Amino acid sequence: MGRVTVGPDDQSPCWDREFEAFVAGAAGRLLHAATLLTTEPDDANPAARELLAGALARTYAHWDRLRGDDPYAHARRELCAAFARAAWRHRRGRGGVLTRLTPRLRLVLVLRLYEGMAEEQIGALLGLPPDRVRALAARAATLLNPRPATRRETAR
Repeated sequence: MGRVTVGPDDQSPCWDREFEAFVAGAAGRLLHAATLLTTEPDDANPAARELLAGALARTYAHWDRLRGDDPYAHARRELCAAFARAAWRHRRGRGGVLTRLTPRLRLVLVLRLYEGMAEEQIGALLGLPPDRVRALAARAATLLNPRPATRRETAR
């Protein structure tokens, strides 16, 4: 009699439930990050939803190999990679203050300020040294607030 093995197909209902629970907890935050990246309005964000769907699909495809790893970090990495791949095709933003930034600056700023990632983590994710991440974040902040506040404005 042959040996019975338990493979991914035998456990897929359990993995499906785990993945559904992950999506229920993480999709909102990931969608908001995608919306910031695409610079779409919150109520009309088809490109952000497409980025999220692709990132979640790729995360699900690797779900059985994520044991011990942070699934949110994996989904965020997939989201960032999808945005970077799409950014060169769609250079123009769709509105809002973040359209002043290039896609790379927008990505660094969203990861730093919205996701709260450390410069070292962003550097590892994007393949950049932390000093470069710091410089990109500073440049993005300068572009969003091009003139420094005067003493009179800060006293108000």
